[in-house]
This record gives sequence, structure tokens and C-alpha cells, in this order.
Amino acid sequence: MPALVLLGAQWGDEGKGKATDLLGGSVDYVVRYQGGNNAGHTVVVGDQKYALHLLPSGILSPGCTPVIGNGVVVDPAVLLSELSGLADRGVDTSKLLISGNAHLITPYHTTLDKVSERFLGKRKIGTTGRGIGPAYADKINRVGIRVQDLFDESILRQKVEAALDYKNQVLAKLYNRRAIAVDQVVEELLGYADRLSGYVADTTLLLNKAIDQDQVVLFEGGQGTLLDVDHGTYPFVTSSNPTAGGACTGTGVGPTKISRVIGILKAYTTRVGAGPFPTELLDEDGEKLRTIGGERGVTTGRDRRCGWFDAVIARYATRVNGLTDFFLTKLDVLTGWERIPVCVAYEIDGKRVEELPYSQTDFHHAKPIYETLPGWSEDITQAKTFDELPKNAQKYVQALEEMSGAPISAIGVGPGRDETIQINSFL
Repeated sequence: MPALVLLGAQWGDEGKGKATDLLGGSVDYVVRYQGGNNAGHTVVVGDQKYALHLLPSGILSPGCTPVIGNGVVVDPAVLLSELSGLADRGVDTSKLLISGNAHLITPYHTTLDKVSERFLGKRKIGTTGRGIGPAYADKINRVGIRVQDLFDESILRQKVEAALDYKNQVLAKLYNRRAIAVDQVVEELLGYADRLSGYVADTTLLLNKAIDQDQVVLFEGGQGTLLDVDHGTYPFVTSSNPTAGGACTGTGVGPTKISRVIGILKAYTTRVGAGPFPTELLDEDGEKLRTIGGERGVTTGRDRRCGWFDAVIARYATRVNGLTDFFLTKLDVLTGWERIPVCVAYEIDGKRVEELPYSQTDFHHAKPIYETLPGWSEDITQAKTFDELPKNAQKYVQALEEMSGAPISAIGVGPGRDETIQINSFL
């Protein structure tokens, strides 16, 4: 069955947008299954660079239908702004479909997100402040507002009133903030109804039918495995499940219909926000990776923390996602290093540990154990086959594949759409 999951195998920002775009011409549907506009994908098409936040990367492929699944939280203002920006650049956005069961991010969600982070001070999580966490919290607390509620004013008003009865107490008494007016929120949300109505569909039914008819469906995760709310470096995580299981709950497609799970893996490691990061570099090498790799968050604009490749994390991603393939990105960034360290295990309390520790305390104290591989100086951006890579670059890829536990089926050797070496087909 031609259903694939494509997800981040580190802390996000691995280059999923490019990978999705590479497959976009061969698939019928590209589906975002979790997260919100806290995710950022950069796709380079020719001399054009597109920064996508909420929309599936497949929106840039003319023959593909982009879908926002029920597991996504949608800020309607951001969505419409993103659609408008693409339309202004000549991109056809008319095929987009949105699940009526997806939850909405409202103005009070973003307000609560920002004030609660400030209130936490040094204990802050490092959220994007875009209301993602509070929207997911309301979903789990069963006081959330869904896309379909935009089309029933009575239900919408009842839900907003119920939510603000409690939240206004929190804003006023805990954070010393002004209460938010129900009428103001309802009026703003109703203003999106007409513009979104043409996009809303029963996407669960649609996707299951598409798979049954042998159409190719690609499920695209935001963020990365180590940011998963259940399987990531909790509490420094996102509020949803970027791991492969999230593709099922976030779209209503059962696990037996998924045929491949592809992990996107950067040739080094980065993360944005707070939390443990064993291979982080706070020296010239870290700054060099950041500069050459252009490591600045697409959504947040924050500099990414940079470090050497972590094989322990890669093995963990293989295990919890059931990965069948890796897409290795940004190999070109490592050009010019004489020697390249790779983390093969951790030292924790004097002991060598080769699997990700389940204990938060242990992971915070993990020290990387490195093996050093020879580097290369040749430009690899023009390489079209694996054999055209320098020998040391080949050895680096082969070593990462062996350490990570799944075959590397594609390699990114530059930012452009065509700067990719395809070793094995994903389809």
C-alpha cells in the first residue's frame, strides 16, 4: 500500500521540507498530521525559496493535493496569510483540504502561551509563543474549538464562553492581565468562516479511499522525534506526536496501511529552545556549523544550537518510529573539516551507555563518547551519484548508516531541489 510517513529523526529542522518536496511530484496527497505554525519548512525551487509554517510542503507540487489533518492545530489568521503569500507568488493553493476536526488556535491561546512562558522565567520551556501548547491542552481538556465550529455560531459562542469563564480568571488573578471579551473572539473567528469553508472536508474518509485506490499518500510530520510529547526529551518538547504513530491518530488512517517510514536525519545535529543536547558545541566548530548551515529557525528566527552527529539519537529514532529508511541532509555543510567527530555512545556516571536513557536525569548528565572520522575538502554539491562523492564522504555516510540502524536511501548535498543523491527509491 503506497502510504509513507516522513518525519524528523532528531530535534526537528532536519530538512523535511526538501525531502517532502522531492517526493511531491510522485505522490497524490501530502498530509500534515500534527503540530501547528510552530513548525517551519524551507523548500528551495530553482532560485525561489519558500518558508512554510502550517501548510504541507506538497502545496508547491502542482499535481499534489495538500491536506491538513485532524491532529494539527490551526491558527486561521496564519493559515490565510500563508495562503495569500503563496498566491501572490503564483502558487496554486486551491487544492488544499483541511480536516473539520482539526482544532483552532484562538487569540486567548497565544496570550496564555506568552504570559505563561514569562511567568516560568528560568524554568521556561522555550515555546514559540504561538499558542500551540494551550490549544492542545484545551483539546485534551475537551474545551477546544474545532474548524467545523466556525460554521455554527451558536456552538462556537457556547464553546468560547466556556473556555473564557476559566481562562479569564487565570489571566486576571494569576497573571494580572485584562480579561478577554467573548464577543471579540467570536467575531474574529466567524470572520474566517467564509474564507475557509471551501477548504474543509472529511479528510479521514478521503485519505482512506485514496489509499484503497492505490494512490500515493505521504504523511509529513513537523518538529522531530526528540520533541515528541511522549517519546522526546520531556518537558522540553512540543505538545503533539511527531513520531510515526502520530500519523495514524492525526489523520484517521490505520497503521496497517502505512508501508514506509522515512526519517530525516541531518549530517550533524541541531535543536532550538531549551533542553538537554549532549553533542552541543559552544566553540568555533559550533559557530562554523551554524554559519555554513544557515542554522536559524524558519518559524522563530532563533539561532539553532549546533553539535556533532549523535548516533544514539538516530538509533532511538529508528526504534520508536520503526524507520525503514533515512534521508541524510546537509552533508555539504561538513565539507572542509579535516576530522569529524561522531557521538557513538554516552558516558553516564562513569558507565558507557549506547541507548538513549529513559531517565531525564541521566540524559541531562550524558557526556558524548566520540569516534573521529576523516573529513573531505572537495565540493560535493554537484554530485549526482554516491560514487561521485569523495571517498571520505562515502565512508562518513556508510558509518552513519551502520550506526543508525536503517539504510540511508537519499543524501542532500546542497539546498536546491535537484541537489540530492537518490540511492534507493522511497516508492
